[in-house]
Amino acid sequence: MLTVAIVAATIALFAISPAARDSFGEVNRSHGMIMSFIKFAILATFGEVLAVRLTEGVYLKPGFGLLPKAFVWGLLGIVIKSNFIIYASGVKALLAYLNLATTPSSFPVMIMVAFSISLLNNSLFAPVLMTLHKMSDIHISMTGGTMGGFFSSVDCGVLLKKINWDVMWNFVFKKTIPFFWIPAHTITFLLPPDRQIGFAAILGVVLGVILAFAGTKK
Repeated sequence: MLTVAIVAATIALFAISPAARDSFGEVNRSHGMIMSFIKFAILATFGEVLAVRLTEGVYLKPGFGLLPKAFVWGLLGIVIKSNFIIYASGVKALLAYLNLATTPSSFPVMIMVAFSISLLNNSLFAPVLMTLHKMSDIHISMTGGTMGGFFSSVDCGVLLKKINWDVMWNFVFKKTIPFFWIPAHTITFLLPPDRQIGFAAILGVVLGVILAFAGTKK
């Protein structure tokens, strides 16, 4: 309920206060990494809480690990922000090298560039991100959902063996990446850079729901 209340209060504040939106934009531009941590910690965790509510009828369950999940999502938010910078710059440089983006102000070229960034980003980076998240999720569950347990020793080999790779490949990778994430992030990379991570954080709600639902599939 705490995460739901925070998200609802934040949306209400921005909806009724232009000054709050302006201040948020300035802080977001000045402290991009910190804000990425905060946005993903709140929104992606909210997605997981929502998934539990939809699948089990409660917002939290014993061992859910709200705080460690939020901490992990915050760290992943920083990784995603860094990834956006790297892929946006690198793919644009690659397209320029191949003479495929000679008129960057043209809308068709903008779409092509955004799609190319999204395609490479989701093909090369997203599977790693989703696997790391799943490993952290299993670790949190195995250690009782506490922050103390989260910082206990980690056996990555054990965590990798516990992943349901049939679900991970046939649902998470094979279906959500081409049919949702590549189109969604094409839209993301059409946005101004200072708004990309905010939109991605909203998509993080969807990601949290998808990964949580995937965890219920046998």
